[in-house]
Amino acid sequence: MDWSMMKEYLPFLVPLVIAQLALAVTALIHVLRHPHYRFGNKVMWALMVMFIQFVGPILYFTIGRGEE
Repeated sequence: MDWSMMKEYLPFLVPLVIAQLALAVTALIHVLRHPHYRFGNKVMWALMVMFIQFVGPILYFTIGRGEE
C-alpha cells in the first residue's frame, strides 16, 4: 500500500485509533484502581484490556466491572 492510498484512509483511521486508545487507557486505569470485579481478577482484566483491541475494554465495562 503506498502513501497516496493511506492518505485516503487517514480521516477514518485517526479518530478510530484515538477512540481505541482513550477507551483502553480509561479501562486500564479503572482496572488498576478498583478491587471489585464481577468475575475474574485484576491481572486477567488488565491483559484483556491491553491486548484485545476494542473488545477487551468494552467487555470490561459491560460485564467485568464490579460494584463501586
